[in-house]
Amino acid sequence: MNKEILKSTFLFILLLLAQVLICNHIAIFNVAVPIIFIYFIIRLPIDVGKGLLFTLAFLMGFCVDMFSDTPGVNSLASTLLAALKRPVYYAYVQRDDKTMTLLPSISTLGVATYCKYLLSMVGIYCLLAFTIEYFNFADVKDIVILSASSCLLTFIMLLAIDCLIINKS
Repeated sequence: MNKEILKSTFLFILLLLAQVLICNHIAIFNVAVPIIFIYFIIRLPIDVGKGLLFTLAFLMGFCVDMFSDTPGVNSLASTLLAALKRPVYYAYVQRDDKTMTLLPSISTLGVATYCKYLLSMVGIYCLLAFTIEYFNFADVKDIVILSASSCLLTFIMLLAIDCLIINKS
């Protein structure tokens, strides 16, 4: 158990630093922004307690907000993503004793199921974050373009990260 906690802590710090130092400064065509720190929330086991899940998601979002000059946007979007994690997961995976302890990844869920789960989670986060940031439905076109392009870029990057982690294991 201590080894898993150490791995999770390392992943938390690594993703946070990568987001703040590298990804926040990337904007492909000024529309696509990679948001890789949410991989930590997506990757947490399904049986993690709600209190711990919400706390970690809020903390991760808060840290990104502090360094990104986006007061509360990532904190709120991350916490809402954490709240939607189980319903989205169980939309694609049958609910039983084996699936409650799984760590969502390509190796545990299979490529098709994991891709659907990952794309749904990333899409939800991007839509939430850009809607909260704009907080104006007059800019629906901008919200949709930013959300879709960032979702696609983030999905590809998180899929690559998952493949790298699986290959190392």
